[in-house]
Amino acid sequence: MVIDRNECARFLRENEEFLVLSHEHPDGDTLGCAFALCEILRKMGKKRAFLCSDEITSDFSYMTENFVSDDVKNPFVVAVDVADIKLLGSIATEYADKVDLCIDHHLSNTFYAKNNFVEDRAAACEIIYELAVLLDVEMDKYIRNCIYTGISTDTGCFKYQNVTPSVFRVAAQLMEQGIDSKKINKLMFETKSKSSLELEMLARKTLEYHFDGKCAIITITQDMYEKSGSNEHECYTITALPRQIEGVFVGAVIKEKKDGSFGISVRTEDGIDASEICKRLGGGGHKGAAGGSFSVSYEEGKKLLLDSIKISLDGISK
Repeated sequence: MVIDRNECARFLRENEEFLVLSHEHPDGDTLGCAFALCEILRKMGKKRAFLCSDEITSDFSYMTENFVSDDVKNPFVVAVDVADIKLLGSIATEYADKVDLCIDHHLSNTFYAKNNFVEDRAAACEIIYELAVLLDVEMDKYIRNCIYTGISTDTGCFKYQNVTPSVFRVAAQLMEQGIDSKKINKLMFETKSKSSLELEMLARKTLEYHFDGKCAIITITQDMYEKSGSNEHECYTITALPRQIEGVFVGAVIKEKKDGSFGISVRTEDGIDASEICKRLGGGGHKGAAGGSFSVSYEEGKKLLLDSIKISLDGISK
């Protein structure tokens, strides 16, 4: 069922115990949503717990280090920033029919939950901010830091094409009320581990140009993770690299998973819809940033991706 903001707030008011789920390979938005919502619920006198299929990396410790889940017996299950049940990762099967509420900003959402509140926003944390206001919960610095993390990371520190006036208004209000924006910006955008830098150096060597330089593709393999001592979380910043090249309209990163399948991250310039490129491959996302996966061989999967990109590039040349 599709619900509106008021109905979403009603569910948060009327239930007493909650389990908040984030997606696999958690990023700033899903974690910002989850921990901000958990603290909002605590302030409302509710019990809440958090669950993610993957380990949370140390750069998010300012959100996680003092968090302790409550003992919840029969919780109301909420998924945040999770567009498809399969994005829950290893816990997807267990919770396939147990998600009571989904709060998300992806228009590619598959509406898998019993109740779905989906709005086209730059970040799901924008929605959490507005829910906190609607619920009349006083946001402390911790909640504001969590929300700012989600908004800043999903907009590439306010550089991506998904940035709207609303994004700046929310960010300004958070800053006026007090947040650690300098610390968060440094952690999220100016700090790299040695292993992530090693991974980036290996990945850059795979760079390929297609369609007269309008498309650039980088590949990341499991062997690269092993050689660099890095992990899938640390390839997050690499996803933006191909699109940053002059003359490139579509940048894509193909990432080999442990099971031999491949994930795809696509970033595009204005006028090309990344979500349409990924939809043709069973994925989705936003106009400027989207993702998907394939289980066929690398070469076959790359050809499918290039075929889809060509359709979109041909669309802007006509």
